[in-house]
Amino acid sequence: MGIRKLGYVGLNVTDVDAWADLLLRTLGVGVTQAGDAVLAEMDEFRYRLALYASAEDSPREIGWIVDSPAELDRLTQRLTDAGHAVKDGTEEERDLRGATHLRWFTDPVGYRVELAIGQTKARVAADRPAGGPGTTGLGHLVLASPKLAELRELYESVLGFELTDYRSPGLFFLRCNSTHHSIALGTADTPSIHHLEFEHASIDDVGRALDRALANDVPISISLGRHMNDKAISFYVRNPSGFHLEIGCGGIEIGDDWVPHDFGQASVWGHHHADANPFAAQA
Repeated sequence: MGIRKLGYVGLNVTDVDAWADLLLRTLGVGVTQAGDAVLAEMDEFRYRLALYASAEDSPREIGWIVDSPAELDRLTQRLTDAGHAVKDGTEEERDLRGATHLRWFTDPVGYRVELAIGQTKARVAADRPAGGPGTTGLGHLVLASPKLAELRELYESVLGFELTDYRSPGLFFLRCNSTHHSIALGTADTPSIHHLEFEHASIDDVGRALDRALANDVPISISLGRHMNDKAISFYVRNPSGFHLEIGCGGIEIGDDWVPHDFGQASVWGHHHADANPFAAQA
């Protein structure tokens, strides 16, 4: 498979300071300024999340890491054959992402999707608040959209993601490596990011993040729980842009013998929603 992992996400945000405060004080993620972007330092690479001051809160780009120039060319041809116009990123964009090659296209919803080769290691490890929680990387994202069929066609038939499992009436988990899923696609009336997941190394890291969220009055949008499908233990906070951040650890890895299935119940335990769950199974 040409795409190796989820590399980074860029967001237009209306309150950069509130985001930076959430990342640093509660989630133990360092932030730095780079031009007009605020970069979230989750691991040894330069960034996983980029925040851009804007008059609206919206996704700016979704970045996938590709194995090689040959694979980038192959995916470019597949996208072109499927009717997507693929463009080269600018030198400034390549430099910010630490990429040697960068191409992008617009998905059926209107989001910019980037394919990058190379990442810059900016540090041995990210700085952490003393005794605080810390992330190990960006895990996955979940997109909700009225164009579910078109997005599935893009990610599965064109980009080569594999279906891991699903839940009726319309939620599909896709993988591009041995991790259970790197993206999930759900149905909704309005396009949005439902959540981003920050990976943590242990349940203690997740617990410390939960303690900090409670101490800092960060809204807990979904309580601590264990997912049924990937077995991850996590909780969710409502971020300043209005969608969820999942703080989790312990997701399973799967092999080539995995059989996609409807996993039914959302969680083994916990994960109580503060608001209505848009992906709740219908009776």
